[in-house]
Parts: sequence; structure tokens; C-alpha cells
Amino acid sequence: MDGEKTPTEQGVVKSATRALDLLEYIGRWGAEKTHSEIAEELGIPKSSLTQLLKTLVNRGYLAYVPATKGYELGTAVARLARHAKGGSEVIPAAESVLEWVTLQTQESCALNVMRGMSSQVVACVTSPRRLLYHMRLGDTAPLYATSGGKALLAFLPDEMLKEYLARVTFEPITLATIRTVKALIDELEVVRQSSVAYVVEEFTPGIAGVARPLLDESGFPLASINIAIPMPRFNDAVRDHCVEVLGEAVATVSRRLAG
Repeated sequence: MDGEKTPTEQGVVKSATRALDLLEYIGRWGAEKTHSEIAEELGIPKSSLTQLLKTLVNRGYLAYVPATKGYELGTAVARLARHAKGGSEVIPAAESVLEWVTLQTQESCALNVMRGMSSQVVACVTSPRRLLYHMRLGDTAPLYATSGGKALLAFLPDEMLKEYLARVTFEPITLATIRTVKALIDELEVVRQSSVAYVVEEFTPGIAGVARPLLDESGFPLASINIAIPMPRFNDAVRDHCVEVLGEAVATVSRRLAG
């Protein structure tokens, strides 16, 4: 009959329901639960439960605790929650730090988060100088074309980065914009090693950018902080000063989030 599920569809739905019931059960208690406890409480056959637990652990939604032989929620759950919040927990911790960054550098700066294939400005402070770069709340840009975007890309989990690279389409925004996957991969490797990302007129002619990622305890990029510098003022000394200031800024925000 129309609307009835096939046995295969019923099995898929049943597996999904079991996975959600399991995550909700462990989340409610906020403590490790053993294989036997889960099977008894949720009524899942132990053989089926073994495979379900293995899958969820491999995907990071559960973590196995050898000391108690139990399972607890994994980092992937927290990661999804942060995406749902859209970086809202980072903004209050970063706003006064952004003001300090601009005070120290006299340049515009911003807090950026990932929105699909783009980075988005969620907080910013404008330089007091006459020659400056305006960054506005809600501004978006391709991740590959800005320092803040590259700082986010470089620390994505391998699977997410792989998906991004398979989908990205490069636009020649300026003459200096990256145009190939290989060039981007090579640059992201350098960013991972130094925790600093740069652009020089890749998104806006006449503007250089410096950024650092803000990582959570698992190394996932929550956000990035970038500084935008007009080219007439950009030199090695300014670059190095910005890198130092951003290092202190990211450390301060991280401490606030941890506390």
C-alpha cells in the first residue's frame, strides 16, 4: 500500500531510532554507562548494540572509558551543538578582546565563524585611522580568500576538509586569489604548522590580512580572529606585531571559554 515502509526502510528507521535513544539516554545521565546497562535499559539486543556502539565511537558521538568500561558522549556531539549555536558562546568572550586587538594594532579586526562554504563576521572593531578597512557584522567571504577563512579551513577535521575541497569553486576575486585545490592544500599545511594565516590582496585589493584560529579542546576551529591592514602600512614588523597580538587574543578568549 502507498505510504507503507519496506522492510529495508523500516530497518533504517529502527537503527536511527536506536542511535538517538542511546545518545539521549547517555546524555540524560551525564555519566558513563556500560554495555550491559545500555542493553537492559533500552532493550537493545547485545549483538546489535555492540555494532551500534562501535559505529558511534568511530564517528566521535560516543567515547569509551576503559577505567569504567562505560560509554559517554563524544566530542562530535559538542561540535554539533556549537554549530547550532552559530558561535554565540564565543562572541561575548571575544568582544572586549577585539577592542584590545585594535587598541594594540590600530587596525580593524574581526571574529569570524564558518557558514557553509564561507566565513562570516560575527563581531568586529574598526580602526581609528583615516586609511582603514571596514568589516561589518554579517559580511561573508569565501573561506579560501581571507586570512580568517584560511585559519578555519586549516583546522577542520580531515573528513570536513575533504568534503569542502570536493565542492569548492574558486572565483578570481583578485589577481592574487588562490585558484587551485593544490595551491590551497599547500598553504593550509603551512597554516597548520604555524597557526597563522595570511592573505595579501587576495580578497580586497590594497588589503593584507593576518589571522589565528580559536580552537576547542579537541582542536576543532570554533572561530578565527583576523586583522585587516592597508598595504601602505603592511611590512614585516607590522606583520610580526599582529601575529603576537593575535596570539595573546586567542589565548585570552580560550581561557574565558574554558573558565
